[in-house]
Amino acid sequence: MEMEQFYYDNKIVKKFIYATILFGVVGMLVGLTLALMYLFPNMTDGISWLSYGRLRPLHTNAVIFAFVGNAFFAGMYYSLQRLLKARMFSDFLSNLHFWGWQLIIVAAAITLPLGYTSSKEYAELEWPIDIAIALIWVVMGINMIGTMLRRRERHLYVAIWFYIATFVTIAVLHIFNNIELPVSALKSYSVYAGVQDALVQWWYGHNAVAFFLTTPFLGLMYYFVPKVANRPIYSYRLSIIHFWSLIFIYIWAGPHHLLYSALPNWAQNLGVAFSVMLIAPSWGGMINGLLTLRGAWDKVREEPVLKFFVVAITGYGMATFEGPMLSLKNVNAIAHYTDWIVAHVHVGALAWNGFMSFGIIYWLIPRITKSKLFSNKLANFHFWIGTLGIIFYTLPMYVAGFQQASMWKQFNPDGTLKYGNFLETVTTIMPLYWMRAIGGTLYLIGMFILVYNIIMTVRKGQTIEDELAQAPALQKISKSRIGGEKFHSWLERKPIQLTILATVAILIGGIIQIIPTLMVKSNIPTISSVKPYSPLELEGRDLYIREGCVGCHSQSVRPFRSEVERYGPQSKAGEFVYDHPFLWGSKRTGPDLLRVGGKYNDNWHFNHFWNPQSISAGSIMPGYKWLFDNKPMDISLTQRKMQAMVTLGVPYSPEEVANAQQALRAQAISIEKNLENDPDFVKSYEDSKKKAAAKGEKFVPMNEREIVALIAYIQRLGTDIKVKKTTNN
Repeated sequence: MEMEQFYYDNKIVKKFIYATILFGVVGMLVGLTLALMYLFPNMTDGISWLSYGRLRPLHTNAVIFAFVGNAFFAGMYYSLQRLLKARMFSDFLSNLHFWGWQLIIVAAAITLPLGYTSSKEYAELEWPIDIAIALIWVVMGINMIGTMLRRRERHLYVAIWFYIATFVTIAVLHIFNNIELPVSALKSYSVYAGVQDALVQWWYGHNAVAFFLTTPFLGLMYYFVPKVANRPIYSYRLSIIHFWSLIFIYIWAGPHHLLYSALPNWAQNLGVAFSVMLIAPSWGGMINGLLTLRGAWDKVREEPVLKFFVVAITGYGMATFEGPMLSLKNVNAIAHYTDWIVAHVHVGALAWNGFMSFGIIYWLIPRITKSKLFSNKLANFHFWIGTLGIIFYTLPMYVAGFQQASMWKQFNPDGTLKYGNFLETVTTIMPLYWMRAIGGTLYLIGMFILVYNIIMTVRKGQTIEDELAQAPALQKISKSRIGGEKFHSWLERKPIQLTILATVAILIGGIIQIIPTLMVKSNIPTISSVKPYSPLELEGRDLYIREGCVGCHSQSVRPFRSEVERYGPQSKAGEFVYDHPFLWGSKRTGPDLLRVGGKYNDNWHFNHFWNPQSISAGSIMPGYKWLFDNKPMDISLTQRKMQAMVTLGVPYSPEEVANAQQALRAQAISIEKNLENDPDFVKSYEDSKKKAAAKGEKFVPMNEREIVALIAYIQRLGTDIKVKKTTNN
């Protein structure tokens, strides 16, 4: 056959690798900073944009979408061209994808610390950035599918199936979860409310992990493990079963994040059933990866890249066994809201995604620079110190999780909680938080070793240029199936049909779970005593969202004796019908707040936000001093916010919207009067007036400051439902 010459685009691969390394360092530095904040809660005292609540979503977004995302794109652009024997469809689209994605990351790095967030886990970015993500994702998809249509290799290898599933599923998840009603350029409200919002969010949240952190890296595993080991994949038939069963089952599993919540039981049970089924395809993939190394284990001893891959695949197997186990209701009752979940997440992130990324980088850079890795010894040292980092991070968090769950549930013989004060749990596990910080430090040191090793490799290598290749042109054959050809063999040479079938497979579960919850009213019964938030409470709720309070506090009481005794009656679906977005949370670093309203007076909350340790000795909550600043709260959007809520079905009357600012001021003044019952408040208030006068500043009354709105929201929580008063914290 006549051979055609063409060039592989290595420059785009280089760009994504460099971005992976850069944002890996940034994301992990932010993560270590957060770990240290558990030990030194006021280490960034008074600096709003460096507070824990604002940095936490920056860390998760940086690691997931910047570090792991760029690693996937680097591996995908390298492998796709070689599997299809074609240059990428469009250099322009490749570069648009790269620069567009990096600009999105920069936008996230600016807006999240400034408090612009939707609060939805792994989907915190505001609506203009969400639109940009969707557009750039489509750019990537067009480039990917276009390359498949121009290919010189008829057969679509298994790695490509996973890339296709990643593209279509993330597009569907991102669009449907981020349907929002804009209020301003950087403020919006989710169109879903309460239980419905929770289901859609965790349909997205679980499957963002599945289809951004798992399926693309399985595609990379199917390409790079056989390539590095110089062995064919263990079982091609197993890869077919693995792919279709995984993408079909995964999409159903989201509700296991909402067990024992106000979500309808049928949806919870459906999530549990499919989560347990996930063990089979997940372990099928792990077995396929590890058994590919049969006959190549001698190479594992010598080759650091294979060491990284082996631990990565093992970490994938551990995480995907643990995930279905955590979805069992009796296990979930122990683990949910504890640090066990933190350990589980980081086994996957640090081992599976991190080590796969490191292995791919160590293998790719020497090849595209036409050189050898600068130091295999350093790469091996990175492997061992990284592995130690994973152990030192995850094992203490498992112990902390077990200890939290045990202490939360223990009772005295007289029926009272043995550890009635939530802080008793926190102070007990502080040594384990120290160990986690040490583990994170070790892992980060490994990252710096990689940076040095790669810089030195690039310096001694050749300039990264496009790579000359040749292959025969693809010969046209009949559109129908060739005689004796099986269906899947036919499908493996049909990218459009494969994409359509993958889309159908992932849509079924979402449709069956979400449509009834949105459309069948009996799933979300209303409660007549539950009223919309007042204008001041609505502003306070937005401050609660801005400061990331949902990252440490849940608002969902489960039907357990210990939780009902500690917090009050269990959550009911009708309580959340006006919550855009829902704020149930996924971790209890502090106590649940669903029924905290009226439990303490306004002065308690005022002092608690200023200096938590002065109220609760041993607290690891930081102070929020900027809420007290001598500047007026921005209420310019209050009426627009209420109008947006009306559009979303919240029953504010036209008079309530028109008189919003007057009502807001009246409630704020009443809180200020409550604060004046404290002599210390009156004294500090008078002192602040004198200081403002001495500086020539305009003095802003306390009733116009942000802290008053946040107190109003906190004091509202749970007051629509009759609550049994308790003395527990």
